[in-house]
Amino acid sequence: MSTTTPPPVAVIGAGPVGLAAAAHLATRGLDFVVLEAGDTVAAAIGEWAHVRLFSPWRFDTDPAARVLLEATGWTAPDAEKLPTGGELIASYLAPLAAHPAIAPRLRFGATVTAIARQGFDKVRTTGRETSAYLIRLADGTELTASAVIDASGTWRTPNPVGGNGIPANGEVGAYAAGRVFDGMPDVLGRLRGEFAGKTVAVIGAGHSATGTLLALAELAESEPGTTVHWLLRAPNPSRAYGGGAADELPARGAIGTRVRALVDAGKLAVHTGFLVAEVTEQGLVSADGRKVDAAVIVNATGARPDHTAASELRLDLDPILGSTRTLAPLIDPNKHSCGTVPPHGVDELSHPEPGFYVVGAKSYGRAPTFLLATGYEQARSVVAALAGDWEAARDVHLELPETGVCSSSAALGEDDGASCCGSSPAPTAVEIKRGLATGVSGGLATLPLVEVGAKASGGSCCG
Repeated sequence: MSTTTPPPVAVIGAGPVGLAAAAHLATRGLDFVVLEAGDTVAAAIGEWAHVRLFSPWRFDTDPAARVLLEATGWTAPDAEKLPTGGELIASYLAPLAAHPAIAPRLRFGATVTAIARQGFDKVRTTGRETSAYLIRLADGTELTASAVIDASGTWRTPNPVGGNGIPANGEVGAYAAGRVFDGMPDVLGRLRGEFAGKTVAVIGAGHSATGTLLALAELAESEPGTTVHWLLRAPNPSRAYGGGAADELPARGAIGTRVRALVDAGKLAVHTGFLVAEVTEQGLVSADGRKVDAAVIVNATGARPDHTAASELRLDLDPILGSTRTLAPLIDPNKHSCGTVPPHGVDELSHPEPGFYVVGAKSYGRAPTFLLATGYEQARSVVAALAGDWEAARDVHLELPETGVCSSSAALGEDDGASCCGSSPAPTAVEIKRGLATGVSGGLATLPLVEVGAKASGGSCCG
């Protein structure tokens, strides 16, 4: 009888969902290693540390993680405050990464470049399922794993500026020249000098775009010569405006109202139906020949998954979204908003390659309907399955109000004391422990509307 100790579970990514998976693995006593490409915890979030989340603290943490932290004397932040990305790291993710159950298993600067089955290429079948995973890092290091949980996200793989889903002519050169910034750059802080006094084009209709437009409008008030163009692929900006005062998400409605006011006041030049065909030294050219001057470009068109590292594994990917084929119809943005996605877990995340799971924003592929709480529930379900607790793994719970989750105008820097609506109250530590023991999600019905996934989507209803 073999007494060989099986290799650990490999978690790729030390962001919120990756660390949630680590917390659940630690809680269930499973050995694991967390591989983070950056030099710090949640390195991707660090790039949008200035952005304030749309949900208060009580919706922004994973139940298993809270239990681990509270056992060390950690005090949760004010439940009703809305943290910035930087505060999310400093007050929650960094302490979680430093927890004695996680810290020794966390490796920084560990970029995964390839995942395979040890001794097997994709074609070979016999004996495949009993072979360990082989993971190769960028520095040539190799390690084995009994299972892989990919929580690496999509932040590093933005959609192209080009309007056809492929890079526009000249786009690669514009990136190389440092003229293109992805997501929601810190135009009022660290990157102010890159935008002040320049002509800027913002491409996209989601909250990364509208948030950047508001920041650029503020910059223009103090920096003469700052000119802002808003390029939309849609025929009009109405979707980006949201429901205004009638929006069930007050913060989202307030942002849309403010952007509309800027447009009405002529402080933003709007170009609708603008499909970027070429990026020149002077600016951008649309498919129908229109030209917009722009020294700097903000690409807020969202992101997409990169499965290159797992190309030697047997994956069943939806040809459109890049999620699992089973999950795709449940999250199809043509049919679903963030509030209508049904509960899902390990069964919907499984591939023909047993023991390999993609969780978090990357699990949704190119669908912009991801919410952080969804990732937490995915992690809980997958880890329960890896522990052999299939009853708990399949007992998935998500209660999504039609528009996701309510928030407050504190997302705009104003604290009006409003709380989330349409969600269950945050569970107590006793309830969480009971849920972990019985397989009940214990409060994961609460839905943090967090930019960790949605901000990268460009067009998400959920911000």
